[in-house]
Amino acid sequence: MDVGISGFEGLLPSLQDRVHRAAFLALDLEFTGLRSTFPQSNEPSLFDSPAERYLTARQNVQRFTVTQFGLAIFSNENSNKYVVHLYNFFVLPSMLGVPDVEFTLSASSIQFLSHYGFDFNKFLKDGIPYMNEAQEKILSQHLVEGSWKITSAMDRDVLKKAIDEVTSWIAGAKEDETMTLQDLSDCQMLVVQLILRQALQNIWTQPLGDKKVMVKKVSPQDRQRLENSPHDCFQKERILLSARGFTNLFQTLVKAKKPLVGHNMLMDLMHLHDKFYKPLPESYEEFKRNIHDLFPILIDTKTVTKSIWKKCPFPRVSSLLEVYTIFCSSQNPKDPTCPVIALASDCSRYAEKSSPHEAGYDAFLCGSVLLMSAHFLLCRSTECSDAVEADPSFPQYLTVLAEYLNQVNFIRGSASSINFSGEDGRCKHPPLLVVNVRDCPGLNERQIYQEFKALCRFDVRRLSKNQFILLGNKFKHVRLVLRRYKDHPRLQVSIYRHWKHSPHISCLLQVSSIVALWSLLAFVLGGAP
Repeated sequence: MDVGISGFEGLLPSLQDRVHRAAFLALDLEFTGLRSTFPQSNEPSLFDSPAERYLTARQNVQRFTVTQFGLAIFSNENSNKYVVHLYNFFVLPSMLGVPDVEFTLSASSIQFLSHYGFDFNKFLKDGIPYMNEAQEKILSQHLVEGSWKITSAMDRDVLKKAIDEVTSWIAGAKEDETMTLQDLSDCQMLVVQLILRQALQNIWTQPLGDKKVMVKKVSPQDRQRLENSPHDCFQKERILLSARGFTNLFQTLVKAKKPLVGHNMLMDLMHLHDKFYKPLPESYEEFKRNIHDLFPILIDTKTVTKSIWKKCPFPRVSSLLEVYTIFCSSQNPKDPTCPVIALASDCSRYAEKSSPHEAGYDAFLCGSVLLMSAHFLLCRSTECSDAVEADPSFPQYLTVLAEYLNQVNFIRGSASSINFSGEDGRCKHPPLLVVNVRDCPGLNERQIYQEFKALCRFDVRRLSKNQFILLGNKFKHVRLVLRRYKDHPRLQVSIYRHWKHSPHISCLLQVSSIVALWSLLAFVLGGAP
């Protein structure tokens, strides 16, 4: 189901109810870009620690924005049957009383989304507003001070037209007479009423729905009585509730504390924190703590399936849809204990055809892969499916997934995953190689990378003026390079030894040698007489 601003508010109560009754939630986000080209060196590297990668990714998250939020609500209604409600939420940064939000579009990402049928008109025209806590604080302060700002040029034009209409009408209107302003968006209805009430003390406004606002001429006594009425839809709390938009649903997800499932979900979590909670902190550890407080149970299906791939003879695939297809084909249709996944009636179009890279569909794939992989692991833990208890419960699946909980996949780095509930584990890489360059001064990391690229892929870092470190992820590549470059005239390749090649150790040895030499010289000269 596609949801924009026009239908979101009416749908929110039923969404909140479904979230609280869910067994677990799966999500997927689409962005206007993933990695900025500035700086050039922000490609993932095997040398990167999670903290280093976080700082680079933080800059990218601040530059780009979320275009679509996919949510799959899995409800375990009876036995081993899961009913799934799917939603594609089109979201757009709020323009209501906060500084105008700027974001970047990556040409490759826009082309990618367009190729898979993303509706940019819905994103731009019908996007649900959202804000984080810092932006909400600014809005709240503006409401208290009455220092309201209009950031949208279109809203300024609409507001000017509305004020002109009302001021022309009110000059000849009698008390209790009314007029109607029409063709206003939800955001414009809020803004127009706030400005009119602040500018004119002898009018009252009331939203009529269907993009209309009623304006009524009132006495000062009636105005005061209406302002103090508990039924006034324009009290500060109600304005903030409307301005939060999609953030209201995000806060429901946080309060529900349901297991949250994603696939390669690090960037999703960073955008969730930055866009709907608080601006990303500089501290990587603080980010981890915040996310764990928000979502105590995270399950990354990339981490789970990567482990299964190593233990079982499944075909090696990378895309989420391929993983889903393999699990579907490997399931035993005669096994009565297998989880049954049924789409809700309003999501039937996904049963007829696949829609890869549509956020709601990808969220459905995440949740389905989780159930199927958990059932597979449960069967392996009992050695045969006949020993699996009839209709295994979701808590049983969580038990068999215990080693993967809060372990979010870390792409190409010094750790295999990020542990949001503890210390990150180290990744076991092949030994480092050191390259000594002879008779060829001025080589840089890029040139060294290109030299070895044809043979195998290594990440490169400069060690000293004529030395570079190579790090790969396959032992056979290390052996191949050592063999091929054994007698190379310009590049001498060897295993990196910290005591031998570290600049710090070399410097320490040089200083120690100098000190020892001066000490010896002083001793000889001092004992000469």
